[in-house]
Amino acid sequence: MRPFTFTQAQDVDTAVQEVSVEGAKFIAGGTNLLDLMKIDVMSPSHLVDITQIALETIEETEAGGIRLGALAKNAYTAYHELVESRYPLLSHAILAGATAQLRNMATDGGNLLQRTRCYYFYDTQTPCNKREPGSGCSAIQGYNRDLAILGTSEHCIATHPSDMCVALAALEATVHVTGKNGERAIPFADFHRLPGDTPHLDSNLQPDEIITSIELPAKGFAKHYTYLKLRDRASYAFALVSVAAALELEGDTVKEARIALGGVAHKPWRVPEAEALLQGQKATRDNFRKVAEAYLQGAQGYGHNDFKIELAKRAIVRALEQATNR
Repeated sequence: MRPFTFTQAQDVDTAVQEVSVEGAKFIAGGTNLLDLMKIDVMSPSHLVDITQIALETIEETEAGGIRLGALAKNAYTAYHELVESRYPLLSHAILAGATAQLRNMATDGGNLLQRTRCYYFYDTQTPCNKREPGSGCSAIQGYNRDLAILGTSEHCIATHPSDMCVALAALEATVHVTGKNGERAIPFADFHRLPGDTPHLDSNLQPDEIITSIELPAKGFAKHYTYLKLRDRASYAFALVSVAAALELEGDTVKEARIALGGVAHKPWRVPEAEALLQGQKATRDNFRKVAEAYLQGAQGYGHNDFKIELAKRAIVRALEQATNR
């Protein structure tokens, strides 16, 4: 463990000032950051504890949605009455992730900021552009069974690990942040980044910004939804492929469809143009398969993970059928 300094912030303004020091990072639940520090993947020189800031409330908004405080624990969010009744897709996604112990510690804001997963990112003895930009990507020619098939680049094929974020992408949440330049709202689709030639940057959050809340719009798709997670074992495993599917139906006709994929890209993956193919169409397997084909256009396997392309297509069809028949 490398030495570091530690302070506690009591409010957002103080937290923003303290994290502006070079090498500083926020810490709340610490369920990802502390692991990375222990294996020397991340080595902040200063930690700013934000757990004393009053950002744990879950409440309704004037627009008819709800606001999740950034420091609300994942378990509290999943079982909250407003979330369970109006956004069950989000509740189910959170409960599909990690273990009960981790969900009791992990915060909603921290969930968004998990580092992408890759064996070589966690192995400091191998080249990795996420750890050391320009050093190379060991995964492309290495063992890559769990890694990305969409939105990849020659610099990185890591995957985003969150289940919660897949549901938030489908629900079109908004992330509220505060920094030295004031407050801003980031549409969820723009929060995380694809690797491109800067794979060391996982999000568009600025170094001096803190997440204060996550806002969900009024429409929660509480009637026809599903969160499908396909993994190597039944619990405590990251998704090979996951699907958050939400439908608005009129009889057997689709009025609106939302689909987000996890386990396949550097960020939760959505293709609104493919979702639009279902609008006004019957909720049938044939139509779902057309959407699945459109979602996986441009997908590229790297050998060990070639199977994920067909797996993702089948997962989309299965998730849409489950959402239809709920």
